[in-house]
Amino acid sequence: MAKEPATAPELRKAAEVSDQDIDATVHAVLADLASESYPLAKGWTLNLVETLRANTRAAEALTTDKPVWKRHMVRTAILLAQSVTG
Repeated sequence: MAKEPATAPELRKAAEVSDQDIDATVHAVLADLASESYPLAKGWTLNLVETLRANTRAAEALTTDKPVWKRHMVRTAILLAQSVTG
């Protein structure tokens, strides 16, 4: 593993997380938009705050009434976010 925090796709490639783990994180985010960190898998968590600050489209998606767009943008934010161990 790299010394700096990895993204979800990097962790997926390294078999640290599965597609199901990423799907579960999407559901967790959509269920609780107020949390700053979300469990990914095997001790990995995601902090989406910085990703949402950097990606205005993803931040906008959290306030929309378009569920499909919201789900896709949340997934994008998860894939872009840096993970942290915890």
